[in-house]
Amino acid sequence: MPDMRTPRDIDLFLLDMDGTIYLGDRLFDCTKPFLGTVRAQGRRYLFLTNNSSKDRTAYVEKLARLGIDAAPDEVFTSGEATTRLLRGRRPGASVAVFGMPTLEREFREAGFRLVEREPDLVVLGFDQAFDYAKMTRLCDLVREGRPYVATHPDFNCPVDGGFIPDIGAVIAYVKASTGREPDEVVGKPHAGIVDAIVAKYGVPKERLCMVGDRLYTDIALGAEAGIATALVLSGETSAADAAASPFKPTWTFDDLSGLRAALLG
Repeated sequence: MPDMRTPRDIDLFLLDMDGTIYLGDRLFDCTKPFLGTVRAQGRRYLFLTNNSSKDRTAYVEKLARLGIDAAPDEVFTSGEATTRLLRGRRPGASVAVFGMPTLEREFREAGFRLVEREPDLVVLGFDQAFDYAKMTRLCDLVREGRPYVATHPDFNCPVDGGFIPDIGAVIAYVKASTGREPDEVVGKPHAGIVDAIVAKYGVPKERLCMVGDRLYTDIALGAEAGIATALVLSGETSAADAAASPFKPTWTFDDLSGLRAALLG
């Protein structure tokens, strides 16, 4: 049965950032009018990222540099999603965190005990200080059979001038060494990140919409989590890519101006 919803049925828009609201350090002209319309209509938006190397404060500061006044509660990362989900299941557990100091801080503030040996849980986040000693320790813990969670599955992280390896590449390395995949991956396109959002913000799934430019993360999240999706063609995906993809959005727009027009009716 076709989805009969329209964007006006959405209460909370989950916004991918790079390729959706900006490209690199250039804010799209359509971004501020879209955000203004969402607020004027009494709806909400949430800036959503798979990147677990930065906390929401870093994104608030970047958005401010681009001219967007975002509150900390309007940014949600895969790192926060992971701490929230695990705190609900294993409060106060001991955790071996492989990630940046910001991710370690999030786990401490959530009441977890960070340890290097014999942890209750192993968490893999994006870590630019990853070295062979850390990789060996991670593989040892995974090989021991410790519960193993990754904050997100991205293979590469975009940076100025190209890409650097992200968690997905580390997951592949660990599997080659140990034979194990993570027991759970939280970030897009996996449903865990949406479950954490529903729990925190109290918005039912049928009133959520993921807005993004990537088919295999943003749009795939719709099928995985059972939420509406809006594909914008302002980033890496072309109309031809969308037509050939197994991941089908609920709606497709050239950019956020098209979504804004749909909200205005």
